Amino acid sequence: MLRTMSEFEAELRNKVAEAWETLREAREAGHDYEIHLHSARIRDLLDRAAQHGVDTRDWVDPALLENSGLGH
Repeated sequence: MLRTMSEFEAELRNKVAEAWETLREAREAGHDYEIHLHSARIRDLLDRAAQHGVDTRDWVDPALLENSGLGH
């Protein structure tokens, strides 16, 4: 069944993508505090999505989450 993404879901997905990109940049620069901040932001966004029943399994690679300390 094809499902249309709600505006809420689309906005969350965009915010996760933005946070993931800034996390990648912080890692490349070796900025540990920023890595922590962006990791926490991604966790918060994924938690918010889960609270609203949004499936985020294809948003972020679970292996990358585990490697970054983002896994739950």
